[in-house]
Amino acid sequence: MLIKDWMATTILTVDANTSVMRATRTMKENNIRRLPVLSHGKLAGIITDRDLKDASPSSKADMDIHEMYYLLSEMKVKDVMTGSPVCLKKDDTLEKAALVMLGEKISGLLIVDDNDNLVGLLSESDVLRGFIHATGIQDGAYQFVIDMSDAGGSVSLLVDILRQHHARILSILTSFNDAPPGFKRVSVRILSGLSSSRPGASDTEPPLADELDINAIAGEIAAMDGYNIVSQSLDDLSNLPKK
Repeated sequence: MLIKDWMATTILTVDANTSVMRATRTMKENNIRRLPVLSHGKLAGIITDRDLKDASPSSKADMDIHEMYYLLSEMKVKDVMTGSPVCLKKDDTLEKAALVMLGEKISGLLIVDDNDNLVGLLSESDVLRGFIHATGIQDGAYQFVIDMSDAGGSVSLLVDILRQHHARILSILTSFNDAPPGFKRVSVRILSGLSSSRPGASDTEPPLADELDINAIAGEIAAMDGYNIVSQSLDDLSNLPKK
């Protein structure tokens, strides 16, 4: 997955000499948490809602409201912004972006081209959207989580079983950290739902998970030497929790 496929390309920016008060108003009016900062048309930094909050005088400060507004109107974005922001290129991967965000403890990245011109903004929500899309959970996919030998070809044997049952594989994710020594944990999702309900599906396509014998598939996997089904399920997306 590439950043350019998930980043926002319509970006609000602010000039380095803009007042902190105006930058705060821009964020609130547009319900955003960060603004790239430009100086003479070039990327100079980034300012976040946290930067603005930290820069604002405390309500307990020994000044009246008029003094507070005057201070905010005089304070410039360049005085409180983060210079030399963390940036990636649009052809970098979404996985790399997630690694950078986690390591730097930030929730957004500025995306630049080869000439360091700002071309996009990637948020943690964009990364999550990409991950959700890659797994196939939104398509009603049935999931098997299986511990298997980390030897080469072990995933191919699993794919062979699914192919024999005409299962349509949406995603295969592999992890070693949560598997026993000498094993890898593989999460595979096969598409669930009638083929007639899938956009672009034809009458000649193989049947999908609703029409498959899931128990038969599970039985064949479990019977394979060194393959242990950790879990199997179809996520219930009908009543997701909301705040």
